[in-house]
Amino acid sequence: MQPILPDIFRDLQSAVVWRHFAVLCAFHRPSGGEAPLREHLRAWAVARGLAATVDAAGNLIVRKNASAGSESAPGVVLQAHLDMVCQANADVSHDFTRDPLEPVLRDGCLLTEHTTLGADNGVGVALILAALEDDGLTHGPLEALFTVAEEDGMGGARGLAPDALAGRLMLNLDTEEWGAFYLGCAGGIDVNARRSGQPDVWPDDHAALRVEARGLRGGHSGVDIHEGRGNAIKLLARALRVIGRGWPLHIASLRGGSARNALPREASAVLAVPREAVPGIAALLAELQRVLRDELAGIDDGVTLCCAPLPPDGSVRTMGSSEQAAWLAALHAAPQGIRRMSLRAPGVVETSDNLGIVELTPEAGQCCFLVRSLIDSAGAELAAEIVSLFALSGACAEVSGHYPGWSPNPASPLLTTCREVYRQTFGGEPLTRVIHAGLECGILRGKYPEMDVLSFGPTIRGAHVPGESVDIGSVERCWRLLREILAALAK
Repeated sequence: MQPILPDIFRDLQSAVVWRHFAVLCAFHRPSGGEAPLREHLRAWAVARGLAATVDAAGNLIVRKNASAGSESAPGVVLQAHLDMVCQANADVSHDFTRDPLEPVLRDGCLLTEHTTLGADNGVGVALILAALEDDGLTHGPLEALFTVAEEDGMGGARGLAPDALAGRLMLNLDTEEWGAFYLGCAGGIDVNARRSGQPDVWPDDHAALRVEARGLRGGHSGVDIHEGRGNAIKLLARALRVIGRGWPLHIASLRGGSARNALPREASAVLAVPREAVPGIAALLAELQRVLRDELAGIDDGVTLCCAPLPPDGSVRTMGSSEQAAWLAALHAAPQGIRRMSLRAPGVVETSDNLGIVELTPEAGQCCFLVRSLIDSAGAELAAEIVSLFALSGACAEVSGHYPGWSPNPASPLLTTCREVYRQTFGGEPLTRVIHAGLECGILRGKYPEMDVLSFGPTIRGAHVPGESVDIGSVERCWRLLREILAALAK
């Protein structure tokens, strides 16, 4: 792999890192679709004389021998995930299966204006590839673990065999705050609810109306959950209930969100409403929009409620009245956001949930929540409450995809070494953090309980939403820090 560095990257420091990230920008890599990139990286590693294998779960493992004189140093695992969250603004034509990402430089950051950038976790992958490529580094035996499906339930980490890795030190490169070492994270669990229905015919003399909630910031459902950002699904359900108090409405479809781990930015519904009600509904939405902008002032100032007539379609059906009422009530009552702040890690969210996806049709409906918690039992209890809520409405709900949290170890010898390297390299004291987001570290430590694990990374803003950016200077500092840590561990 000897890519030509695109012009946008040419003047950046740490060219070896950016060259690899440029390759990632050219690949389609959603969860479950990492195979072309994985094969490209495997072939690159083999061409460099590195041992590279793909395990049964689809993870890529690359091994690099220790540098001369460091053969007896402890083995180090460098870990990141290949997949990214693929989101684009609704008014942008971007096909993630075909179109490359097109980053721009602005104010010291690399970003994509209308799509996600994939800096989460592409920069971590690029840093590891740079370490594999750089023959001038001093290091002990290295293993690079590139996992798959992290953004969709951490399937790659789950499927990793407990004897696949030899190293007993791990540097995870999937956090998003330069200057901090992370030593703990939340676990997670999915709740999926579904219900079938009996369609009704489109009522006579009713107009078709599309109602939308949009203009929200969205964001990462773990990292950004404490800000109280709006959830488009919840706001749309609220708007429909308000409309329903004044006029009869019949839902033909309702869709919102695109990923369980992203705060929904947009949601829309197609309704059958009395023709004479359309002007009144528009006025009502304008007033409710004013109310919501007041409630979300300083958080989601751009929240927008709007409606637009649609051409009639005699073949369209609507939801049955009982199914519609049950879904609107359940979505309105469903918890969203912080359940409890942590007493063990002050300032950190302990337990939360995100209603990430909903899709309702006249024949059936489903929705998905991601519950996160630093305490597994607390997360399980919140998930059980959501299951009970939907059971009351007659829907079938079940939990799945549980992954454990990562319990902090402030006495970690790896943390001690990394903090000392940071002080010597940059001066000052690094932060130590526990993150409410889910990292693969909890799953991997469950398979390798004696492994000492630490996580760090560059500053990434807006992960999981269009406009995602990475601070260029922090990437350069991460590359320097990674090299110095490997050298220190090799002594």
